[in-house]
Amino acid sequence: MHVSLLVWIISLGLAGGLLVVDVAVVGRRPHVPSTGESMRHLALYVGLAVLFGLGVWVASGAQYAAEFYAGWLTEYSLSVDNLFIFLLIMTKFAVPRAYQQTALLVGIMLALVFRGIFIGLGAAVIANFGWVFYLFGLFLVWTAVKVAREGETDEEDYTPPRLLRIVQKRLPATDDYRGVRLTVVEGGRRLVTPMLIVLVALGATDLLFAFDSIPAIFGLTREPYLVLMANLFALMGLRQLYFLIGGLLTRLVYLNIGLGVLLGFIGVKLVLHAMHENEVPFINGGEPVGWAPEVPIWVSLSAIVGILGVTTIASLAASRRDARRATNGAPPSA
Repeated sequence: MHVSLLVWIISLGLAGGLLVVDVAVVGRRPHVPSTGESMRHLALYVGLAVLFGLGVWVASGAQYAAEFYAGWLTEYSLSVDNLFIFLLIMTKFAVPRAYQQTALLVGIMLALVFRGIFIGLGAAVIANFGWVFYLFGLFLVWTAVKVAREGETDEEDYTPPRLLRIVQKRLPATDDYRGVRLTVVEGGRRLVTPMLIVLVALGATDLLFAFDSIPAIFGLTREPYLVLMANLFALMGLRQLYFLIGGLLTRLVYLNIGLGVLLGFIGVKLVLHAMHENEVPFINGGEPVGWAPEVPIWVSLSAIVGILGVTTIASLAASRRDARRATNGAPPSA
């Protein structure tokens, strides 16, 4: 896939422009967005992603368009899991609802920075070391098992990242929030506010999630441009999605299992791809050939949509069943 420098500049410029507008809106008036406002923004960002994929189809063909859609859906599903951790952090540190928009926006910007760095590093490593797909694949399979076994997480289960514990231990902080300010001066001493602690927690979480998401999307496309744009579109509207489905997140009881299956599928696909790329000669001295099948992108896209669809339907059905059991005084299902 050939992407000119001009296309890179225009794409990043438009994405940056949307982010600047988002920053300006939140910075001017921190508030809790209404359902209507959240739905309008979310529909805009999803619509832009769909249109972008159609543009890729027209310019470069159905193969690359399918790779973009597969990567976008995967990154979006992983971002929803990231949102759940954000929700735990906001609850743990009692962030006022009016300030949560600002914290989320900064967290999303940090995610963009970290993912951009990992995309650049990943593309460089893949270009020079094809065997790295084995490592990516095995890492994703290991991550899939870990994610699937996590189960439901509540506030008491949240373990602060090491970086956050260091900041809390070393820096004196105020007892309450001072708007969205990160530091204040009191009694001649500069103190950090809880908002700074929250941003450190969000940043550390973003860094950890980048380790999972970038190998996953490189298992679906090797085009750095598509990898970056899929990540950008996955992060757009995430702030509005947080407020729109904050209650729904707790009803996705099988989200971890679904993400585990999804990451496991991509991990196996990466290993098969590595086996296919690393050719092995026939014993009879014939020409070297790839000795493992390639998983077509349409199979990957179908599997991703199917896994996410089944996970959502099963989760909502289980939530409704548990709600009925609670109403009737019966214990929730296992």
